[in-house]
Amino acid sequence: MVIEDLYRFQRVADPQVRPQGDLVVYQVSNVDLASNKTSTSLWLAAVDGKTPPRQLTNSQGKSDRHPRWSPDGKKILFESSRSGSSQLWVIDISGGEAKQITTLSTGASTAIWSHNGSKIAFVSAVYPEFSELSPKESDEKNKAKSDEIEANPVKAKVFGKLFYRHWDSYVEDRRQHLFVCDADGSNCRDVTPGDRDAYATSTTFSVGDDFTFSQDDTHLIFSAAPATAESWSTNYDLCRVDLASPTKEWETLTPKNPAADVYAKLSPDGKKLSYRAQKIAGYEADRWQLMVVDISESGEFTSEPKSLTAELDRTCDDFQWVNNQSILFTTEENGARKIYSVQLADAKPAPFGTDRGQITSLSVTGTVVAYSKSLMSSPAEIYVQLIQANDKGVVPSGKPLLLSHANDKLLAELNLPRPESVDVPVEGGNMQMWILKPPGFDPAKRWPIAYLVHGGPQGAWEDGWSFRWCPELWAAQGYVVVLPNPRGSTGFGQKYVDEISGDWGGKCYRDLMAGADYIEKQPWTDSTRIGSAGASFGGYMMNWFAVNTGRFQCLITHCSVWNFESMWGTTDEQWFDEYEHGGLPWEKPEKYREFSPHTKAGNLGKFKTPMLVIHNDLDFRCPIGQGHELFTSLQRQGVASRMVNFPDEGHWVNKPQNSKFWHQEVFAWLAKYVPPGGR
Repeated sequence: MVIEDLYRFQRVADPQVRPQGDLVVYQVSNVDLASNKTSTSLWLAAVDGKTPPRQLTNSQGKSDRHPRWSPDGKKILFESSRSGSSQLWVIDISGGEAKQITTLSTGASTAIWSHNGSKIAFVSAVYPEFSELSPKESDEKNKAKSDEIEANPVKAKVFGKLFYRHWDSYVEDRRQHLFVCDADGSNCRDVTPGDRDAYATSTTFSVGDDFTFSQDDTHLIFSAAPATAESWSTNYDLCRVDLASPTKEWETLTPKNPAADVYAKLSPDGKKLSYRAQKIAGYEADRWQLMVVDISESGEFTSEPKSLTAELDRTCDDFQWVNNQSILFTTEENGARKIYSVQLADAKPAPFGTDRGQITSLSVTGTVVAYSKSLMSSPAEIYVQLIQANDKGVVPSGKPLLLSHANDKLLAELNLPRPESVDVPVEGGNMQMWILKPPGFDPAKRWPIAYLVHGGPQGAWEDGWSFRWCPELWAAQGYVVVLPNPRGSTGFGQKYVDEISGDWGGKCYRDLMAGADYIEKQPWTDSTRIGSAGASFGGYMMNWFAVNTGRFQCLITHCSVWNFESMWGTTDEQWFDEYEHGGLPWEKPEKYREFSPHTKAGNLGKFKTPMLVIHNDLDFRCPIGQGHELFTSLQRQGVASRMVNFPDEGHWVNKPQNSKFWHQEVFAWLAKYVPPGGR
């Protein structure tokens, strides 16, 4: 595999099973490296796999995404940029061209159908001061204000509250509101007016379609961001609004829980509602439990919510109802992501089938479940699994069937080895670690090591594919790639996750050193050729390595944390730092400094490893100042270093040509200090 192959792969996502259970629609993205663009189209595949998938839409260089079937299965609703901005379109699968149904100046996205198919709900980011006006007047004023800002030679930004910027863009005073229109796009109106977001503003608290119609289609139930303290509170709530009389005073359905309640889904009969909930306020990595509650037809809670996963020491990710008594959900488990089932009667989650890898995006209709699955050795494809019900709940019927086949040809051309999983002894137990050997690996030779640390820190290296940090591409450069899951990693129980909080440079660091010890002792590795790399928290750990150990020949740090004190005041989500350090900087100054790498930059005996620093101007999670401070410290101490800055990228590097340049810089730095290949 070479760098250019990364952009030859088709990127498959978001499968949706037709209500009749015979077809799956999904999106396929293609990268045009020369034009530096990505286009996305919709495809259809038969569930039985007997006919090849066919392309449904041709976006002609634009993006068609987020397909959703109408309740009668005759039409597909999707969002597209083909007319310029993101708007909603509908296509009839029996034939004909797609029709645009919205023309809002503020755009439209993330749309769903009502249960009877007569209405559509979607998200649009608007200026809240106009949200209580008539639909026509509100849109005119939104457009006029946007046009005025665009035409004004003064580009000053003025803020009155936090969350004025988020991830990679300036939010300013816009709010994400829910709109409802008739199925043909008429009668379009803002149903959540006011100065509050009616959507999960942080991706940490979003799974996908974060709102639903009540069973009688008279109300919307949705995940709302906190009404106040948005940047330092995780108290997301489920709220409800009456579509006949929208008001900015929404009904809060989950007022008792001070932590997050999100992602509402109705049972097929509409009598129960399931959602995800955390218990610890301010802690974004708390275990997500799957909750269920009885509701009325209009969405009122009629019982106390109960957890269906209280006995499972794992987080519930995506979930879907199978029938009125059974739910399927995905969860991380020991470096993979798999499907579990749970029955309302006993609330005892159990593995559903044996398919493993990185399974996401569940879609269930009757006896069919579709999902996206990737492995470390192959990017995501769409699979279907037939289901049958018995006295134990729901179980698989037969084996999973690959439907999309989008990358068969390219995969056949490449040598992509499978990773090995090992358990490394660490204090108090074992650490799971992946080892990926390079193509053409010869155990009689000694190979250099690329030691990669994941972000989060509450994340994990899974047996799954990534287009940003692709272990196969690193291995193809001629390295043994090592991917450890130290304390703080998800999928190994909540205690394991919690053990990194307030201790970033402690147990996790020692786990990583144990992993490095393990791999260096193997007879086919060369301990004199080992480099390490990571992004976000992984980048932080590169900086902690830099001031604590000289064992690596080079380090690569991407969008990292160098100084916790300055990080708190410049990052966008304050709740994260405040929980990790136990309070505000002036309340806990010692905790902000204890594991902050910048305090140890004077450790000349250790702070000497050649370091590549990558940081981006639009990264508001780990702001650009962290990179500047780190690079300045390296240069002032005379440490061999190089900084790469992308002014048009955020926390990731997503534009195709930027991504190619990123990989070239990273692999050149690694090869300079850690020569590749077996010897």
